[in-house]
Amino acid sequence: MLRPYRQLSTFAKSLLILAAATPLSVVTSPLLSIASEHLPVRVETQTTQSRANEILASNSVSISSLTKWDFPPQPNPQLTFVAQVQTNQDRADEALQLYQKGTEQLDRGQFREALATFEQVLVIVREISDRQGEGVTLNQIGTVYDNLGQYQQALDYYRQSFAIRQEVGDSAGVGQTLNNLGVVYKSLGEYQQALDYYQQALAIAQEVGNRSGEGATLNNIGHVYGDLGEYQQALDYYQQALAIAQEVSDRTGFGQTLNNLGAVYDNLGEYQQALNYYQQALAIRQEVGDSAGVGQTLNNLGVVYDNLGKYQQALDYYQQALAIAQEVSDRAGEGATLNNLGRVYDNLGEYQQALDYYQQALAIAQEVGNREGEEASLSNLGAVYQNLGQYQKTLDYYQQALAIAQEIGDRAGESSTINSLGAVYQNLGQYQQALDYYQQSLTIRQEVGDSAGEGSTLNNLGAVYQNLGQYQQALKHYQQALAIHQEIGDRTGEGTTLNNLGFLLETQKQPELAIIFFKQSVNVTETIRDNIKTLPTELQQSYTETVDHTYRNLADLLLKQNRVLEAQQVLDLLKVQELEDYLRGVRG
Repeated sequence: MLRPYRQLSTFAKSLLILAAATPLSVVTSPLLSIASEHLPVRVETQTTQSRANEILASNSVSISSLTKWDFPPQPNPQLTFVAQVQTNQDRADEALQLYQKGTEQLDRGQFREALATFEQVLVIVREISDRQGEGVTLNQIGTVYDNLGQYQQALDYYRQSFAIRQEVGDSAGVGQTLNNLGVVYKSLGEYQQALDYYQQALAIAQEVGNRSGEGATLNNIGHVYGDLGEYQQALDYYQQALAIAQEVSDRTGFGQTLNNLGAVYDNLGEYQQALNYYQQALAIRQEVGDSAGVGQTLNNLGVVYDNLGKYQQALDYYQQALAIAQEVSDRAGEGATLNNLGRVYDNLGEYQQALDYYQQALAIAQEVGNREGEEASLSNLGAVYQNLGQYQKTLDYYQQALAIAQEIGDRAGESSTINSLGAVYQNLGQYQQALDYYQQSLTIRQEVGDSAGEGSTLNNLGAVYQNLGQYQQALKHYQQALAIHQEIGDRTGEGTTLNNLGFLLETQKQPELAIIFFKQSVNVTETIRDNIKTLPTELQQSYTETVDHTYRNLADLLLKQNRVLEAQQVLDLLKVQELEDYLRGVRG
């Protein structure tokens, strides 16, 4: 239990106030893309949300960028380190000034500078034998290492802080450090351990009446459930955290919780809802000067626009997010955004550029011990090699990603990679194996409520059944996929499935119906091409090359029906001028 305030020295009282003003780590949800959903012949690459990440969208998962959530401010918190022994007065004052300086540096994202400052404080508080001050300072150093992505060092300092805070009876401080330990284990993908620490922290926050700390920990619990694909649980915890943030007028916490709510709706494929929450979060984070949070929400906005096929907007948001992550030394956020940039270039057909970004993201994830980020990067690398037809490399990367997803309990990431493995076996003509993987993926995606991923896998199942000549089954799955794509606004997925329906109907000798679906697919693709007109010409052309089969499918069929003028109009959209050569090729 926390000792009565009156029993503490002036110095210890200062530390209680100081601890109350010390940031509590809160995990917020940036989305990171992990794997493109690849379809076979005449089928476009299909992306879904993350989790988008799923891990993040092609699949997006969330990677933890860590930001700080303050304890409620105390009335007139004049932090005056007063030494218990008068001869220590000057050193205590010096420690206080340095502590305040370190906290300001931490708030500004100047992590290396903050580390050096807090290490000076630690020397002084040990010199004057102040155990409570030592516990507070060790916690702060742990927080710095956490923000730097150096998780083992963070754990070491948090554990030292925890032991001292227990020893001196600092219940509120114990709760804070338990919460922060949970944040680190969440970043390492050890979700059950994170939940255990969060639940202990929550109980203490409620016991000592720390409403802001309670809200922070509720937020963090919600984030774990989001990563586990238990989205309704995540929403419940986030709504509780939001109510507390409003109650205590915590604008920073309010912005973080809005961001996290946006991430859940993004994972559920409810993109307009996600955009609404992210825009509110961005405004608040800019208002309170939360630079790291601004970068995180910019990244998340990019993910939504990426999922909607609006690649120019996605690139704009990602570039802004990357600049901020690098400026504030947010390595996990930097890795997430590099992954997402790679995903855009992958979708645009710029595979070498995508590989470069994914390799950078993988290096960062491995450097800081971020298992989620490592999983995402491995899956994304597999997706690029799949696009390049290098299937053995693809399988190697996917198997590594799947092992990590299963190890850390990432159900959304697991379903994404299983789906991607199905696509590889489909490309290799091993249709029964592909069906097995797709069915496993579909089960998990329905279980966790991943609508975008469900639509992608239904589309892929339709493609396998079409390969097997089971056309009624193919039609049923395509129709289910199309309904989901249209409901959630997934334009890329919609275009893919419309094209597949056209191909199916052509195979069934129903050319007039096939033409209708091919035209709808071209129209959807044209909206995406129109959206990227401000991109460099080579990127526009690269994207066009990834989708030109849809136009050629339609032109082929129109020419077979002697509808030459319509075919010319379709080919003109691709700027194909050599109609005569093309005609000879089709008819010859």
